[in-house]
Amino acid sequence: MRDKQKISRKEFLKASAIAAGAVVLPRDFISLKLGDFPTSKKLGRIAVGMVDIRQKPDYNAPPIGRYYEDTVVPWLREVIGPWPWRNNQRWVETEDGYIWLPNVQPVSNEPNQPLVSIPEGQDGMWVEVTVPWVNAIFENPTPKSTWWTWQEERNLPPRFYYSQILWVDAIETDFGGNILYRINERYGNPGDLLWAPAEAFRMITETEVAPISPDMEDKQIVIDVAPSRQTLSCFEGGREVYFCRIASGKPPVTTPLSASDSAGFNIWRKLHSIHMAGGTNEAGWMIPGIGWTCLFQGTGVAIHSTFWHNNFGEPSSHGCVNAAPEDAKWIYRWANPVIPFQEGDITVSGKIGTPVKVIEY
Repeated sequence: MRDKQKISRKEFLKASAIAAGAVVLPRDFISLKLGDFPTSKKLGRIAVGMVDIRQKPDYNAPPIGRYYEDTVVPWLREVIGPWPWRNNQRWVETEDGYIWLPNVQPVSNEPNQPLVSIPEGQDGMWVEVTVPWVNAIFENPTPKSTWWTWQEERNLPPRFYYSQILWVDAIETDFGGNILYRINERYGNPGDLLWAPAEAFRMITETEVAPISPDMEDKQIVIDVAPSRQTLSCFEGGREVYFCRIASGKPPVTTPLSASDSAGFNIWRKLHSIHMAGGTNEAGWMIPGIGWTCLFQGTGVAIHSTFWHNNFGEPSSHGCVNAAPEDAKWIYRWANPVIPFQEGDITVSGKIGTPVKVIEY
């Protein structure tokens, strides 16, 4: 289970102050350490509250144990096994038995050499989480995002997860000599500032986000949201150049279909990362650090990276098109418009953006 927060927000505020533009960090902040994760090339993080461990990869096999949310286990191999009435028939073999793959986020544990300052001439930097999870602590008195409020109500610490894309706007060293990054989400942030161990984050370079085939004008994305298909294909001049599984909107909030006689919705905004929200106050949702986002319909329907499930191949979203991080990043780099790297955000109008045709065969 998740570790409880080591220092309360009240204690943090009491012990911290902002003077001359510098943050004075509390001594107990050194309790923020990276997690002690298993040693394995490939790991899996339990992405739901609880999963049953089964004796063999079969829904009808007797449970022999349980893993709880955010437990990290060695991912030995992926196998096929029955789960009635579901598209996904894949399981992960662990040292203790088998767990259903859609509930397990594939992760790695790759700590980084921290930077001691923001690169010269920049007001911040884009980073990616490269460890299974990392605890953080608030600078603001109380969380403003409903995501963080929900975690606090469950007595869970604020935590960032593998593959999340975030904006760092300050770097400090605590009393123990540990380097900390301040996470200040650049887009969609309701006002939360969080500090976390710098080793958990890798700075993203402009080269790795460079456009793919930027001069190709005849591009189109075709998404099949039929429950039995759930696929996305990228075309150049009618030739498929990329294919992946996705998770589209789950009823009653399905992904909107394109007009049958059109090329599709045009991408109108792209962001490296956004704190995304939707729904109503009573039944809403809010998720931080959603990377590689391509908005294409209305004000909130997008293709984007997903870290909170691994259920690609089945409808699972609130209407967006969920993609695995590596797939979402490729699509993001390939699709127009080309985005300015440091800003990490661009909005266009008309038919400049790549068309996204949503069908249901």
